[in-house]
Amino acid sequence: MRLWHEELISLLPRNQLLGQHRECCALRGNGWGRKHETVNYVFKYSPYYLYKYHLLVMNEMTKRGYKISKEWKDKDYRGKTAIRYNDLKEEVTGNPMYKEHDKKYMDECIQNLLSKGIHFKI
Repeated sequence: MRLWHEELISLLPRNQLLGQHRECCALRGNGWGRKHETVNYVFKYSPYYLYKYHLLVMNEMTKRGYKISKEWKDKDYRGKTAIRYNDLKEEVTGNPMYKEHDKKYMDECIQNLLSKGIHFKI
């Protein structure tokens, strides 16, 4: 489980991009609040931050020609089995969205991708 640094989303290979979509769906749904070492920080923020992050992922998927269920573009949607939010409050998010996504985190993400044999130019 990992949320890639936002600046890397457009560079992710197909498998990592689609995996990121699945990860966002799981976290937005019944996975919200379930502890996992690499993503615990997201629970310090409103779920709206994850929704906005997920939009970045879905927009990149759309650019590449993937079809996304329109329900996921609804900020209150949490999947088929999770209870919807009741008008999740919109918030201003920074850049990067999560303060944990700093240069050190970017370097960790790059090293993780390199360890998988994934090379790209930033």
